[in-house]
Amino acid sequence: MRTSDKYRKIIAAAVEVFAEKGFFKARISDIAGRAGVADGTIYLYFNNKYDILISLFEKEIGKIIIKVKKRLDQEKDPRRMLEIFVAQHLEMVQKQKSLAEVLQMELRQSNKFMREYRNTKFIEYINIISTIIHKGQKMKIFRPEIKPGIAKRMIFGAIDECARLWVLNPNSTYDIDETAAQVSYIFLAGMNQP
Repeated sequence: MRTSDKYRKIIAAAVEVFAEKGFFKARISDIAGRAGVADGTIYLYFNNKYDILISLFEKEIGKIIIKVKKRLDQEKDPRRMLEIFVAQHLEMVQKQKSLAEVLQMELRQSNKFMREYRNTKFIEYINIISTIIHKGQKMKIFRPEIKPGIAKRMIFGAIDECARLWVLNPNSTYDIDETAAQVSYIFLAGMNQP
């Protein structure tokens, strides 16, 4: 097994273990066992469990950013771009339930993570929304008085809350496509030029 393979296996195992047991109850030995590596191997790649959580977050958000940007590069209309962003985020939640649970629940419960981590990948991710809004304003599609920095947090907050609902209640009656369409419609109705 190549070094990069071990790293990927550890990250994948950490997602599953953190989702099942929770970050605080998970042990390095649980992650090592799930990854099929010795406990000591973990320390060749990570300093501790907290370091695994940060690496997991950076790696997974990085992959999501690449995927979303690739989709958005194929679109020119900022309204459609916003719809794509919302749909992609919610689709990720549906397809990668363990990852969504870790991102939604476990990261927020770690005060150390929330206090110390600079969130560079997360900021890059939600800045995609403000970039879309700036583009819409330049094209005179979105209202010029809307502050993209505030709007991006509002839009992300809405999709984040919908994602949290699915993580906490997998039997939710809300359909992913319908939810994405509703969130996009509500925000676009408020941002579009009259």
